[in-house]
Amino acid sequence: MNADRHRWVRWPSGPGRARLGFGADYNPEQWPREVWDEDMRAMRAGGVNIVSLAIFSWARIQPSEDVWDFDWLDEAMDLLHAHGIAVDLATATASPPPWLSAKHPEILPVDRNGHTVWPGARQHWRPTSPVFREHALRLARALAERYGGHPALAAWHISNELGCHNVYDFSDDAAAAFRAWLRARYGTLDELNRAWATSFWSQRYSDWSQILPPRTAASYPNPTQQLDFKRFSSDALKDHLRAERDVLRALTPDVPVTTNFMVMGETKGMDYADWAGEVDFVSNDHYLLTGPQAQDELSFSANLTGSLAGGRPWYLMEHSTSAVNWQPVNLAKRPGGMARDSLTHVGYGADAVCFFQWRQSAGGAEKYHSAMVPHAGVDSDVFRSVAGLGATLAALAPVAGTRRLRAPVAIAFDWDSWWAGELDSHPTSLLRYRQEALDWYTTFLDAGVRADVVDVDDDLSGYRLLVAPILHVVPAALARRLEGYVASGGHLVTTYFSGIVDEDDHVWLGGYPGALRDLLGIRIEEFGPLPDGEAVDLDLGVTGTLWTDRIDVTDPATEVVATYKTGDHAGRPAVTTRRTGAGSASYVSTRLGPEGLGAVLPHLLDVAEVSSELPPEARGLVDVAVRTDGTDDYWFLINRTDRRVDLSAIPGDPLHGPALAADTTLAARQVRVLRRPRA
Repeated sequence: MNADRHRWVRWPSGPGRARLGFGADYNPEQWPREVWDEDMRAMRAGGVNIVSLAIFSWARIQPSEDVWDFDWLDEAMDLLHAHGIAVDLATATASPPPWLSAKHPEILPVDRNGHTVWPGARQHWRPTSPVFREHALRLARALAERYGGHPALAAWHISNELGCHNVYDFSDDAAAAFRAWLRARYGTLDELNRAWATSFWSQRYSDWSQILPPRTAASYPNPTQQLDFKRFSSDALKDHLRAERDVLRALTPDVPVTTNFMVMGETKGMDYADWAGEVDFVSNDHYLLTGPQAQDELSFSANLTGSLAGGRPWYLMEHSTSAVNWQPVNLAKRPGGMARDSLTHVGYGADAVCFFQWRQSAGGAEKYHSAMVPHAGVDSDVFRSVAGLGATLAALAPVAGTRRLRAPVAIAFDWDSWWAGELDSHPTSLLRYRQEALDWYTTFLDAGVRADVVDVDDDLSGYRLLVAPILHVVPAALARRLEGYVASGGHLVTTYFSGIVDEDDHVWLGGYPGALRDLLGIRIEEFGPLPDGEAVDLDLGVTGTLWTDRIDVTDPATEVVATYKTGDHAGRPAVTTRRTGAGSASYVSTRLGPEGLGAVLPHLLDVAEVSSELPPEARGLVDVAVRTDGTDDYWFLINRTDRRVDLSAIPGDPLHGPALAADTTLAARQVRVLRRPRA
């Protein structure tokens, strides 16, 4: 994100008072008017200072095409302002009202099989529909004209979770927009035919009108067509974001604009690194997933969101107080879990902590999704925990406005490699790009080493060690950047299925790992994917799965760090390092998981001269996030475990709050925040 474009929430009381935002999606239209007054009292008691309003209110605001009802929203805005609560006001365009889809069914998305996606849920609109765009911008304009000067208005919230359910539309509108996008990208049909390798399977196009989205075909659709459609689909949503944003900026230039990303799990249809520069501040929705790496995944996502924000403050727009409603089994959070989740996001740069939603719905699809006020009401453990978190965030006001302190290590994240690496017709369908990145992140946490998760196009020069897992797509310019990084003393680590193709998904010829072959000092003639459930042993005493490579060392400067003990490549290299000048380039040829990577990491850290900032007794037990104001650093020490952790060896002035550790011993799921003067 371009830091020069960063504009934070416009607090009604002015910019002088530092604070962290605390609140939720607020949906007063779901409740009788008398409940609203109860809401205000409970918000004040809980420490709420900001809410998102009108997110799914289009049908209430505009009950028919030429009828508008703002009275309820006027009253809600006034009531919130009277109680000192700021409003992040949504454009309400996330879900069209029934009258619009009934009158204009041409706004409805179409799936790859040609089936219409019908109304009845949410986000039933085509990102490329000119009819939908017209009505959405009309609504955004009406809201900006009515509320642009309202004293409660702190920010604009465009749509909601753009692309959550409608990222891929295969309609005729999408086909026309896709062709226009391809014309802009390639200029000529000859260039498109080259990029798409259409000489294969007699696919050469002689007219732009012949090109379609990758709808269901008799066999595998063209891979570059699929990759470009993913790029186009992200751009189509971004274009809608920009269209609404431009209306708001024209009418209310002093009000910052945001939209909520979904950096979490396998949500991958939107290239958020590309989107981040389009908003005044980055916002994100994150929900805790299940599994042994659940807490690490939360930290990973918060870390990546902080990078998308350019190290500047960002807004946690949604997470949950307790159970969600969309997993196979929805477990309530354990005591302390809500606060730990929230403060982990703050540690990685969030200056606002908000939930879905304020009051748990009595009806509708998300009635079993937890909220700040549960069905049990304010006399509940959930609400008491909410109030405690509100008090803690008030005590953490000195952290507001600070930036993330750069770590010595980075994990490079690349949407193109995520998209292209998991296409069909590949050596294996079992590859999971984000899981490999998360495994490396867990390994650094286990070692007590801070690591930033950054976009591959970010400035990488300040990192001693850079891990680029499954960096499948490597254009020539990126290959040169990585060569320059190593030549200047950086230490690069990459893995299996990296360096294989260019930006057109064309294989770099001459042997794998293609564009990175000479930098790594190795050559691989043929891929070695492993069947599901099959494994190979390494001489480090660890096991590899998913993939192996038959590596030939091509440079005498390349050191064999580990070899295979079993499998077809027994006796051959499994992990290598090529030192060149002050830098190095290492290759890991199999999936090792956090435990196996833990056996390789000491070598990589030693080569890069990186060590943990934590005392030995805390390494692996504590997740460390550090923010700084240039004078003081703020260390967030987050207990990753269910056991007590002694932090007495870590100096610093503790910040206090009900959800923070009161002494130097961290209980299960507890957080301690220390202020430490900069060295």
